[in-house]
Amino acid sequence: MEPRVTTQIADDGTRALLRTGAGTLAAGIVAAILTLTVFGGIGIHGPHTNGGWLSLMVAMMCLPFGLMLFGLGFAKWLRNRRLHRQGGIR
Repeated sequence: MEPRVTTQIADDGTRALLRTGAGTLAAGIVAAILTLTVFGGIGIHGPHTNGGWLSLMVAMMCLPFGLMLFGLGFAKWLRNRRLHRQGGIR
């Protein structure tokens, strides 16, 4: 029986992308929930308080950017998984 050779994959930033994307998404979700609940909700002309406007702006920045980061990290994770199953990095 031959010993199994394992190749060590260099850190290509996949974990950092996933961690940063998840954190940014979480911050955006919390900001959106705070906008709707704690800061008075959103009316026909927008949020009712200054804190609501600020929270809405944070949510509108964090949600798309966090989704982009998390999606890129997930795609890299799938690629690394496929390469690992094929037997190595090309």
